[in-house]
Amino acid sequence: MPKVGFVSLGCPKNLVDSEVMMGILARAGYEITPRAGDADVLVVNTCSFIAPAQQESVQSILEMAEYKKFGRAQKLIVAGCMVERYRNEIREQIPEVDAVIGTGEVEKILEVCEGAIRPDAPAGVPTYLYHDLTPRVLATPRHTAYIKINEGCDHPCSFCIIPQLRGKFRSRRFESVVSEAQNLAAAGVREISLIGQDTTYYGEDLGLRDGLPTLLERLAQIEDLHWIRFLYCYPNRVTTKLLETIAAHPRLAKYLDIPLQHASRNVLARMKRGSNGDAFLKMLDKIRKTIPGVSIRTSFIVGFPGETEQDFRQLCDFVRAAEFDWMGVFSYSDEDAAKSFALDDKIDAKTIARRKNALMALQKAISKRKLRGKVGQRLQVMLEGPSKDTDLIWEARHQGMAPEIDGKVYITEFAGVNDAADLPAPGTLATIEITETKDYDLIGRVVEFEAPPVAAQIPPPAKALFPILASR
Repeated sequence: MPKVGFVSLGCPKNLVDSEVMMGILARAGYEITPRAGDADVLVVNTCSFIAPAQQESVQSILEMAEYKKFGRAQKLIVAGCMVERYRNEIREQIPEVDAVIGTGEVEKILEVCEGAIRPDAPAGVPTYLYHDLTPRVLATPRHTAYIKINEGCDHPCSFCIIPQLRGKFRSRRFESVVSEAQNLAAAGVREISLIGQDTTYYGEDLGLRDGLPTLLERLAQIEDLHWIRFLYCYPNRVTTKLLETIAAHPRLAKYLDIPLQHASRNVLARMKRGSNGDAFLKMLDKIRKTIPGVSIRTSFIVGFPGETEQDFRQLCDFVRAAEFDWMGVFSYSDEDAAKSFALDDKIDAKTIARRKNALMALQKAISKRKLRGKVGQRLQVMLEGPSKDTDLIWEARHQGMAPEIDGKVYITEFAGVNDAADLPAPGTLATIEITETKDYDLIGRVVEFEAPPVAAQIPPPAKALFPILASR
């Protein structure tokens, strides 16, 4: 059977799509290879959310096209969000591409690979949702996995084109999500991250009241799981029921990712988001009172059309007052398909860069100060395995650190472990003592394991993606 290689770009939601396509092909007998030079079929799953992501996607397609022109590959398939925006342009401008698959055509990957579908066949509005019986090949380390619980979005945010790329909001069936979580736990996964464009809206379209809290409560009963988290809350959907559910169950990570986008009432109104910094501070206070020790992540857009210096100062003042644990800052990307493209008072690139750097410097100081206060404390962490840089240091995360996007804990010593054969498997919980801190990372020593050390060889990561373009 042919060998197929994947390059997956963009967010975890896109990664799950790649895992599903790999699963469908693997079930049909295809061999998944991490080496582009060995592949008969190459698939690039693209991102098209903002301009830098589009540029990276185009560069990846061109790199893989070289393997088709000069290597073993016979087919090059482009999938994902960029196809939803530029289906015809990709085929016309990159002749090496044999077929394109949009976000709603993931399940057709086998037919496309085998030539059973016309490569230029038009596609309708994305409606696809995978389920618990859909095959997947995990591209994450084997102890952690994502579950996509919903797809698409109905929010009117003026800067966002996700509804155009992924269709209207639609939730997976409750029991399908539970069944998938149980199957992953039985296969050795110890941490699950629920993802969707707006996970807090889960189940509304199915008539479920308090859908996400109910789902979390059910998943918290799966004994083989250590941590369950969910990503991407919409601020006005952070309910008392949701917070109380997180606080009540030890397996639910005390972690919230709430992209606020801005704090100025003026900018938020132009974004079609609503609310303001004062309301957000009240929400954050309620979260912290309900869930002691919670870690909160957010993200902001700077340089949105009409953002004045006063608006930006309001955002800076808000960040100082909010003291987030983690924060991302994005430069506004003027996408022609977004409603914000028609707005006046555009901000120049130099001003946008200055504001981004200033806001990140502010958060860096907050993070450094907050982490410094943890020196001497003992924390529960999940061991990840040896660092990519050196086998002498292991990496870990506490439950307030989401995979890939937040800081890490670096382990310099394992108390009571004298032989490499006695090192525990990745996914093991341990208690560490913090000895040092960096701007965004912690350094410490393991003082005890939550379970006896597992005397087993460290399993290799289940990566099926090309290392030159690792998914992120």
